[in-house]
Amino acid sequence: MFAIFKREVQSFFTSPIGYLIVGLFLLLNGLFLWVFRGDFNIFDYGFADLSNLFLLAPWIFVFLVPAISMKSFSEERKLGTLELLLIKPISIWKLILGKFWGVFLLCIIALLPTIVYVFAISELGIITGNYDFGVVLGSYFGLFFLVAAYASIGLYTSSLSDNQIVSFILGILICFLVFNGFDAFSSLFSSGETQQFIQSFGAKYHFDSIARGIVDTRDLMYFISLALLFLYLTFLRLKHSSN
Repeated sequence: MFAIFKREVQSFFTSPIGYLIVGLFLLLNGLFLWVFRGDFNIFDYGFADLSNLFLLAPWIFVFLVPAISMKSFSEERKLGTLELLLIKPISIWKLILGKFWGVFLLCIIALLPTIVYVFAISELGIITGNYDFGVVLGSYFGLFFLVAAYASIGLYTSSLSDNQIVSFILGILICFLVFNGFDAFSSLFSSGETQQFIQSFGAKYHFDSIARGIVDTRDLMYFISLALLFLYLTFLRLKHSSN
């Protein structure tokens, strides 16, 4: 598994794609948070906190994670190397997990420079350092779990086709539906209880809960279950391909 993981990480950074994706993530966040006027701009917001980052980042990752993962199995299938990997003395699960951790690591690398924003916000407050770091840690924690779910979805869509663009579009669609689809669907109902019940199936509901600084095992289990579900679907797809 480690050999697959190492190969996956090296493939990102031996080509401009890895640097481009990380740079694009940081550029978009930086522009929306600090430069462009609007709802996400921290100066226009008027409060010294990073809540806008955690409103924006999940939407950027909807596009970013499928862009990272789209070649994981699509490229292998197109080049004919997937069959070679499947007949090697390595289990399908180790192959999937190696690629999963490679995609996940690149997303975490993209997130790490945003820690600078935490110190910048701390200095912008009326009282320097008067800042709720617990909420920030909870929000980053929630992002890690959300990214893990997105990565598993991206791997699954990558296993469906040898066309990277198709995998990319399918990945965006499923990530969007998982994150915001249930929230949007719940708006069709007038009952508050019904709305909350439907929203609880969506990733946004559980991410928002963790982002408030409340680490509930139900939210963690939701993301873990979601990631395992799509990893298992990927396993079934590859197992079918190997037969």
